[in-house]
Formats: sequence, C-alpha cells, structure tokens
Amino acid sequence: MTKRALYSSSARPPSRAAAGTARAAPAGPAAALHPSAAPDARPASADAAGSSVPAGARRKPMRAWGFALAALVLAVMLAFAAQGWRPMPRPLTQKDIDQAVLHTLTTHVLPSPAAQAYEKIRRSVVRVRGLSVPDAKGEQKQLGVGTGVLVADQGLVLTNLHVVVAAPRLEVVFEDGHTSVADVVGTQPEHDLAVIKARNLPDDAQPATLRSTADLAVGDQVVAVGFPFGIGPSASAGVVSGLRREFRSPEGERLLTNLIQFDAAANPGSSGGPLVTMDGEVVGIVTAILNPTEHRVFVGIGFAVPIENAAAAAGMPPH
Repeated sequence: MTKRALYSSSARPPSRAAAGTARAAPAGPAAALHPSAAPDARPASADAAGSSVPAGARRKPMRAWGFALAALVLAVMLAFAAQGWRPMPRPLTQKDIDQAVLHTLTTHVLPSPAAQAYEKIRRSVVRVRGLSVPDAKGEQKQLGVGTGVLVADQGLVLTNLHVVVAAPRLEVVFEDGHTSVADVVGTQPEHDLAVIKARNLPDDAQPATLRSTADLAVGDQVVAVGFPFGIGPSASAGVVSGLRREFRSPEGERLLTNLIQFDAAANPGSSGGPLVTMDGEVVGIVTAILNPTEHRVFVGIGFAVPIENAAAAAGMPPH
C-alpha cells in the first residue's frame, strides 16, 4: 500500500536566494508555459548577491597600503637622520674666542720672550777659537776663546778685535758642530771690532738679522748670547741700562765711545757675541764689562758696540 508523503503544515519563510529568484522571475502564465526563462533569472540573482558586499571591505586594502607607505617614509627619514643630519652650529662670538684664548693661556706654558729671542739667534752664533801655529807633531794650542755672530751668507762673522788679534790661526765652530778655518778680512780698532770669514759653512747656516738702534731705549729688554769662560752657547737676559756710554780698557790703551750699557750677565768669553732684542735681532756686539776689581768678572755692567758701527765694518748697514 502506497503511503503519501507527510509534509509539515507550518509555514517556512522563503530563503533570501529564493526570494531573489522569485523577484527576478516574470509573473503570470508565461512563466509557467516557458520553463526556459528560469535560467535567465539565475545570473540576475548572482549579480544581486555580488552587489551585497559591504563598502568597508573594499576600503581595507587601501588602508593597508597607506600604512605601508607612511612606514616607508618614516624609515627613510630615520636613515637620513642617522647618517648625516646634524644640528646647525651656533654662530661663533667674541666671548667664545676670548674663552678659547684664555683656556690656551692657562693650560699651555708659553716660552718666555728671552727664550724666543735665543731660539731665533742661536744658529747664527759661533765659537771663535784663537789657535797657535802647529808644532812638530801638528798639534795646536788654544790661545783664547770668544764669540762671533754670522751676518752674511758668504761666511762673514762679526767679533771683537781683542779676541782675534793675538792668534796666528783662527777657527770657528758653528751651532751644529761644524768647524771651519777663518781669516781676518777687516778691523775697526777704534770700536774694538773685527770681521772674519769662515772658509766653509754648514748647509743650515743662518745669518742673523741686524736692527738699527735708532729706536732703542733705556729699559728695553735684551739678551746677550755667547761663550762665557768657554761654556755655551749661553744666554742671559737683562735690560738696556744706558746709551752713549764710554769705556776705557783696564790697560788704558783704548777709549771706546757711544756704547750700549746693559745688565745682562757677560764674562770673559762673551766678547764678540750678539746683544739682541726680544725679536732676536742684533743691536750690538758685546765688547767689555766694567769691574773696578782685578778679577774681571761680571758685576752688573756690560757694554756693547752699536750694530751701526759693527755693520759698517762688514759693509752691511742694519735695517
């Protein structure tokens, strides 16, 4: 016996897809007579379903690209900052310069004016040795020692006449130890001056700079450089004590005039050495010391021949 299918009598609401199909299907008997119209309704329902995607879902990819672009720009900026970006320097002011100079002066000890003067003249100072005639063994004795100053590239050296007058042979020793035979080429007995010429010079020989005494004043600082007692070169600092002084030799044989008086230490062996300013320029040739005793050592007064007289003997006017 055949049973009929049982169906629920409760009403079920049609599905969204069915409702859409129903709306898209044509009404009336034509739809029933022509079942082939049903397939045409399915694409319409598909389009309707596609158009139902929310607008926010389409904007999410665009937001993601925006965040990625912002991150990239930030990364580039950070890279430039790490590699080369520096803040603009503050403009330099006079106060900054003054503070820098003060810091240098307080943290670095500068050489004294006397030390600077000596450094400029030292390569021009020579030891002058008076030697005897060689004996049978070829040996020579040192008869005396004094000082000289190189004043020309040709090897001209200024010194005192009393340093060289009694020596049959002369020898000069330069700052670097180079030794040369020297010959007397000019004298000025009235100023106790002599010009000698070294036969050969070291490669680094440096003539001194001569300076006029026209603006030299009492109280100006000076440095005397020489070989006192054969020791040196030695430097002593002092001031100009007087101008246009006179000095008579202990033997009374010679009166020297128009001398520069100074109080920088000088002793036997200093004769012929340069008296220089704090610029290292020669203003005189040390020639004598005044000591009322018989010891002939320095007691505070020395004399130098002005460089004008000395330069005239060498045919070189000072600047």
